[in-house]
Amino acid sequence: MDDRYNKMKYAYSGASGLKLPLFSFGLWHNFGDKDDYETMKSIIFTAFDNGITLFDLANNYGPEGGAAERNFGRILKEELHAHRDELLITTKAGYTMWDGPYGDFGSRKYLMASIDQSLNRLGLPYVDIFYHHRMDPNTPLEETMLALADIVRSGKALYIGLSNYDGPTLEKASSLLDSYHVPFIINQNRYNIFDRTIEKNGLLAMTSKLKKGLTTFSPLAQGLLTSRYLNGVPEDSRIKKDGRFLKESVLTPERLKQISMLNDLAKNRGQSLAEMSLSWLLVKREVTSVLIGASKPSQILDDVKALDKLEFSTEELKKIDEISLG
Repeated sequence: MDDRYNKMKYAYSGASGLKLPLFSFGLWHNFGDKDDYETMKSIIFTAFDNGITLFDLANNYGPEGGAAERNFGRILKEELHAHRDELLITTKAGYTMWDGPYGDFGSRKYLMASIDQSLNRLGLPYVDIFYHHRMDPNTPLEETMLALADIVRSGKALYIGLSNYDGPTLEKASSLLDSYHVPFIINQNRYNIFDRTIEKNGLLAMTSKLKKGLTTFSPLAQGLLTSRYLNGVPEDSRIKKDGRFLKESVLTPERLKQISMLNDLAKNRGQSLAEMSLSWLLVKREVTSVLIGASKPSQILDDVKALDKLEFSTEELKKIDEISLG
């Protein structure tokens, strides 16, 4: 599609020279062994045709672990190989991937094995960004960061990212990576109107201080920041289909009241609640790109509409905080 790059806006990741699309696509859900391959292809094509060039994976995405990388690798080989240099492909390691003492967290043993496994599943000689997926309270930070540095030096990744870190640990990790002369350019953390953890743990402020990029995931709080649950729980919802990550118990009367009030505010702005929630993230100066997911192509088309309204009044922002923070 010749006009794909006119449909998307791009921003530099911190002080680096790498531009990310304001929307990236995450393969956390819907790309597992039991999902429909033709639907996967249609979703990926729709994302790329709308200028989304970054596709975000992790070794344990599936289910089962490894399935998302394997399925995306097949799509890349069969359909998108000619566009490889137009794409940013990212993956991560840090959560449990295989049995035994060497299959999770941040040891050199785990990270070196994991990058090789991921590249094999993806069918690639390198990924554009390789993330450490979570902080490790037991492995020395120096060991983890040196392993990441050596992965870049070996040519298996172009850039390094850190995911689910807090501000103080990020600062220490960044100092180490700088001393190793490694291009650490991006953080990835959960952030949305309901989840302000990175505002509290120093990550958001530290990202700005260190001039790093920030990609945010779960921008719609796994569907809570939509109108989907205002009239009950649909049978095809994530709560009904997979209650591991979102349980019906979160739909308290207080939460539903917040969702309803935010939905009314979005209507007054001429947006859906989902669009407003995405726009709210995109106007944050620290945020480089927002990760979206989809179970069908139409959801991507709905999400990118948020690019059309990236302005908030001071009163609107204040009202969102009052509603969501109590």
